[in-house]
Amino acid sequence: MNANTSPIQPDEQSDTRRGITKWLIREVMGVLLVAATLFIPAGRLDWWQGWAVVGIYVVWSAANALILIPRDPELLIERASRRRDAATWDTLILSIIGLATIAKHIVAGLDVRWEWTAQMPLALHISALVIAALGYALGTWAMASNPFFSLVGRIQEDRGHAVATSGPYQVVRHPAYIGTIVFELATPILLGSLWALIPGGLVALLTLIRTALEDKMLHQGLSGYAEYAQRVRYRLLPGVW
Repeated sequence: MNANTSPIQPDEQSDTRRGITKWLIREVMGVLLVAATLFIPAGRLDWWQGWAVVGIYVVWSAANALILIPRDPELLIERASRRRDAATWDTLILSIIGLATIAKHIVAGLDVRWEWTAQMPLALHISALVIAALGYALGTWAMASNPFFSLVGRIQEDRGHAVATSGPYQVVRHPAYIGTIVFELATPILLGSLWALIPGGLVALLTLIRTALEDKMLHQGLSGYAEYAQRVRYRLLPGVW
């Protein structure tokens, strides 16, 4: 054992197990909600695009579990916990994003049932699937590179919050939000619903707003972030913003 490593106490192990279990339950319930909001409005189960979206969420959760449970279980516990010190603006934005995401699935399901959108080429669906999966893969990479990848915007003084500078954070300051925007715009195409681009586009827009507000919060409250922002100049797109 490393001399600097102290053994984990039984109470801490129990708290960690409870926290991971809470996270796993939340993830399972989230996947079930995605499936329900897609397939109930569609009125059918033989919809491979819907299953593809559910599959992306399943793979995302499984990848996070496989990477973070052995490596950084505290991050999963952080993401599964309610935080009273979360920024009020972020709580509001996340609430709207949650509703818009549900609306996106419902609209896409109804679109499949009532055929509002003309049939798209298979190649377009597959391209959108690849792009959506890459968006979530970028989010997973960002999470694995940032031990303070909280679900809500807050300065994590209780966890010794420090600036993340490895992985995709060497290129842009908010890489996971690129993945989110890409996923939200690609998913309606994958599902074959142009109407679903309306709530998906709203989520993308709110993510842009969230990026700006979170960046301002980190500048004001996180030690070392201003210096990091001088080195990594762009929030989302190199050379643009």
